[in-house]
Amino acid sequence: MSDLTPQSETPTPTTDKITQAARETIYLCNFRVSVDGEWLCLRELNDISLTPDPEPAHEDPKDPIAIERLNLMNMAKLSIKGLIESALNLGRTLDSDYAPLQQFFVVMEHCLKHGLKTKKTFLGQNKSFWGALELVEKLTPEAGEITASVKDLPGLKTPLGRGRAWLRLALMQKKLSDYMKTIINRKDLLSEFYEANALMMEEEGAVIAGLLVGLNVIDANLCMKGEDLDSQVGVIDFSMYLKDGGHSSKSAEGDGQITAILDQKNYVEELNRHLSASVNNLQAKVDALEKSNTKLTEELAVANNRIITLQEDVERVKEESSYQLESRKALRSDSAPDGQALGETRKQLKEETLLRLDVEKELEVQIGMKQEMELSMKMLEKDICEKQDALVELRHQLEDLHTINQQLTHKSQSTDASSKQKSEVIARMEDKINQMNGTVKQLETSEKHLVKQARNLNSAAGKLLQLQQ
Repeated sequence: MSDLTPQSETPTPTTDKITQAARETIYLCNFRVSVDGEWLCLRELNDISLTPDPEPAHEDPKDPIAIERLNLMNMAKLSIKGLIESALNLGRTLDSDYAPLQQFFVVMEHCLKHGLKTKKTFLGQNKSFWGALELVEKLTPEAGEITASVKDLPGLKTPLGRGRAWLRLALMQKKLSDYMKTIINRKDLLSEFYEANALMMEEEGAVIAGLLVGLNVIDANLCMKGEDLDSQVGVIDFSMYLKDGGHSSKSAEGDGQITAILDQKNYVEELNRHLSASVNNLQAKVDALEKSNTKLTEELAVANNRIITLQEDVERVKEESSYQLESRKALRSDSAPDGQALGETRKQLKEETLLRLDVEKELEVQIGMKQEMELSMKMLEKDICEKQDALVELRHQLEDLHTINQQLTHKSQSTDASSKQKSEVIARMEDKINQMNGTVKQLETSEKHLVKQARNLNSAAGKLLQLQQ
């Protein structure tokens, strides 16, 4: 791949990493990127005739800017198609380490950088697509949340890093296609940031925005707090799209089986973690219910003691009231009652009667509270029994998952062992083939020697016959 890249005569003052990345990136004017079926083809412009059928009629087929736009559009098609197919085959949420997703962001970054105008600032010349992406907030108010989130992210110091974070957040929100269509339709605003022949200002930009609709079927969960988006080198990896015929169907099936087993193992481990967390939560709830149960038991004992004391007070009031009635009867039977003593006795009787009524009311209230507490105790006991049954079931499920996890681990180990055996058999077969090739070569050389000897014998026999005649 590095042989196809045009090499400069004088070295540039960059680091080795950036130099190697630049050598691996090809979309310059010396080559044209085309799509043959689902594979990528690189054709040198000197070896092909550029006819105007793939390009619009009004464009010059030898225009390098038009060729760059066509190359980027074809790369975007391949990247989006490959990302959708691989994500659907994978069947789970994509993360930041997924290689096709990383390549998609690199291609989108190249598309947005194409034809950018250079702006002069106090620190020098600046060339970034972050200013164009900020237009989305003005045209679509719901995009303001993404822009605010990008500005609040810690560690982003350059406009390039903010633009990369914006692309990732828009993809997670499944609004990337809508936002790109919004800014492409306003070319009067984009002309402030892009040249007239840039990709975002031509038909290729609208085509890419339409292709981005297919990415709405993908679920992505990208964590950007630990990534260094400011200093990443955006390099297109063409090896992901070039045709490679060296892979056999058997190895592909074996890799697919290993991937399926590993996915099942990861799913079981994740389910195991969730069940462990739910078991811990239920255990904490059971502990809290037991504490509340003991507290209610103590309160119930206190209420029972209070009821007993109130009953004793009622009995005492009854005895006093009966004593007062007897004393009243004795006073009535007395021939010379004392009026003042009788009035005091009546007054004391009324007070005792009111006190008795209050005590009876309080007793009724305490009895009602006791019944409510007993009912709540029964409900708590029932709830505790249900939680314990659920806890037992979850423990059984957890044990079953442990056994399944162990089976999957053994299966993956056996698959690895079988793949190693297959690789050893292939190596032995290759050695035998090499040995057979060597023997074939030896036989060919011996055959040549025999042919030469036969020719010599024929010539000698001819000479003898001539001499005899």
